[in-house]
Amino acid sequence: MKHSRSDGVDPAARSRSRRRALQAIYAWQLAGAPIESLLAQFRSEQDMEIADLAYFEELVSGVVTHCAQLDEAFQEYLDREVAQVDPIERAVLRIATYELIHRLDVPYRVVINEAIETTKRFGADHGHSYINGVLDKAAAKYRAAEAQAPRGR
Repeated sequence: MKHSRSDGVDPAARSRSRRRALQAIYAWQLAGAPIESLLAQFRSEQDMEIADLAYFEELVSGVVTHCAQLDEAFQEYLDREVAQVDPIERAVLRIATYELIHRLDVPYRVVINEAIETTKRFGADHGHSYINGVLDKAAAKYRAAEAQAPRGR
């Protein structure tokens, strides 16, 4: 049975969209391919049918469009320059920071948890701990009211 929230969002489809966005952003970072061709390639692949295609495209386009702003937003929480961060972790940070800043409808805890789970799946052994530390600090800044609100509300 397919579970979706009352707002019509399918969390599993969103998770798949984030994983596919990670792959597209990773390819963009390494090859510098035009984003339109990457989106077209991913659109035509079979498993996009079970992901949230619109959300995938928004994440990829948003990260590419706002890349400099996103890097600047989390740079202060890194222990190295953005360019020195592992490419998978850099892509995860860019996607999650995009969501923290531009998708206020997605709870920050969901953003962080999805980033951690994606990094556990695709990143280095302890990369998820690094991602968690950076995003916790970024969420405290960019989602201050939400982060300080009592849980359960």
